[in-house]
Amino acid sequence: MSSIGTMPSVRTPRSRHPFGTEIGVQQLLALFSDKKQWEDRYRQLIQLARQLPPLPDELKQQQIELKGCENRVWLGHELNQNGTLHFYGDSEGRIVKGILAILLAQIEGKTAQQILDLDLMQLFDQLGIYQQLSASRSQGLDSLVKEIRETAELYC
Repeated sequence: MSSIGTMPSVRTPRSRHPFGTEIGVQQLLALFSDKKQWEDRYRQLIQLARQLPPLPDELKQQQIELKGCENRVWLGHELNQNGTLHFYGDSEGRIVKGILAILLAQIEGKTAQQILDLDLMQLFDQLGIYQQLSASRSQGLDSLVKEIRETAELYC
C-alpha cells in the first residue's frame, strides 16, 4: 500500500529530524569521505540511523507504511506553508533507517519540483553505499525513492 493517497499530517515536534537542515549532503560527503571499507560505511549508516528520532507509535500509521520492504518502514510527509515538503520516517532496521536518513538529507525542505529534479540515487553511489547493499536493501531503497517521487508528483 502506498502512502501517496493520504492527506499530509500536521507537523508535530515528534516528526522533526536534523536531516536536510543540520545534516545536509555536504556533511554526509564529509562523513563518508574517509570510510574506505564497507564495514566503516556500515557503521556510519548505523550512526546516522541513531540520529533519526524514532517516530512515536501514533505516527506509525498503516497508510504511511511502505509495503514490500524487508524491514517495516514508515514514510510520511506534509506540505509546508512555503510550498516545500517535509518528509519524516522510521524503520525497524538500522541500515534501512540510515538509508532513510540519507534520503531525508537530500529532500527535506525542497519543493516538489526540486525533489523531482534530483537524482536521489547518485549520492548513494558517491558515498560508496549502493553497490554494497544486499538485493533486499537495494529493493527497499528503490521503493523509498519511488514513494518520494510519487509524493512529489502529487504537488506538481
